[in-house]
Amino acid sequence: MTWTAPDVERGPRTDMACGEREMLDNWLKLRRLFLLRKCAGLTSEQLKTASVEPSNLTLLGLLRHMTEVERWWFREKFLHENLPELHITEEYEDGDFDLVADADAEADYAAFLAETAACDAAVADIDLEELADDPRAPTGKVSLRWIYIHLLEEYAQHTGHADLIRERIDGATGA
Repeated sequence: MTWTAPDVERGPRTDMACGEREMLDNWLKLRRLFLLRKCAGLTSEQLKTASVEPSNLTLLGLLRHMTEVERWWFREKFLHENLPELHITEEYEDGDFDLVADADAEADYAAFLAETAACDAAVADIDLEELADDPRAPTGKVSLRWIYIHLLEEYAQHTGHADLIRERIDGATGA
């Protein structure tokens, strides 16, 4: 039997006058949900379909990439956890995007859900002002706030890609 990505409810509207941390958490959850909604109802093969030529982007590749991005920023970069790469190798730096032909879409979907839950739990009690070392940053430090905002930027970009990919697969539009 062919696996199909589950349907995802949009969820309730959130408080638009809440505090900064709750707002950032809510926006991040909403961006994740938008990506999952772009995958909803598609088979493994459809999730692996690069439908916006000449790009090789796929919905599964985007899901795998965002799993890596969240893992890297929240757990590896910020908390200094030593975690193995999920899809990226020295030989395939873009393995999250490029190595989807033989990927297990159901397992990658579950890995996304598990990783985002792990990231939420890992930083739940950390102040947004908390800093982590980042030699690429002008000051050598990066705040948890910056990481949240960067992830929102990443999701915004990639859910835009997901919109186009999904529309080309089956005509579905909207969030």
